[in-house]
Amino acid sequence: MRPTTLLKSLIVLGATASVAFAQSPSVAPTAPSLNSPASGMTTTTTTTTASSPAKTNASNAPTAEEMKQMMELANLNENHKLLATTAGTWTYTVKMWMDPSGKPTESTGTAIRKTIMDGRYVSGEYHGKFKMPGADGKMKETDFTGMSMDGYDNVKKKFVSGWVDSMGTGIMTMDGTYDAATKTFTYTGDYEMMPGMKEKFRQVIKMTDATHMTMEYYEDRGQGETKTMEITYTKKK
Repeated sequence: MRPTTLLKSLIVLGATASVAFAQSPSVAPTAPSLNSPASGMTTTTTTTTASSPAKTNASNAPTAEEMKQMMELANLNENHKLLATTAGTWTYTVKMWMDPSGKPTESTGTAIRKTIMDGRYVSGEYHGKFKMPGADGKMKETDFTGMSMDGYDNVKKKFVSGWVDSMGTGIMTMDGTYDAATKTFTYTGDYEMMPGMKEKFRQVIKMTDATHMTMEYYEDRGQGETKTMEITYTKKK
């Protein structure tokens, strides 16, 4: 696998999982058990959802009923509280594969995740170093910075995540589900790292316990999935 693949692989140093990682919200939600949300697409506790396109009046202004529904959809639920448990300061170790059959490179860093907007989202900042080949072909250490934004969309009934970093100018977006039985988030998306170089990706984040989690990243450019990255996180106490 070419080095360019690894450049954009770094886009998922969040956590999430994304994960897809601390400062409490102004109205701090009570952190639930990681087993509390229902698994898969049925994790939301929002009671009012739109089964068909909203109807508006002649002026296109929302009706009183639509306004009520939008306000209900803005409420926090167990899915937002679940994401809030990932707030804190984490140290991480990254393994990256340029060649799936070869030995991975390893690097370390720190992630600081904070709940924002009264617990509706979790923002993250990631700082670390990793080794990449230079113009002379020799490996050299490079500084890395990334930012994430994670949430749960009550309208889509999905977890959503965005990512930017110092290795590109695009914004990576993804959405996914949570399986309470295995305490695992699974996100999917697609990204174009260079003109014509498109890939689908899958990110699997497992919440081992309150202070440990792992992330595995898989890429597919039309020839099947390949695991290109693995990250282990430990929360500082």
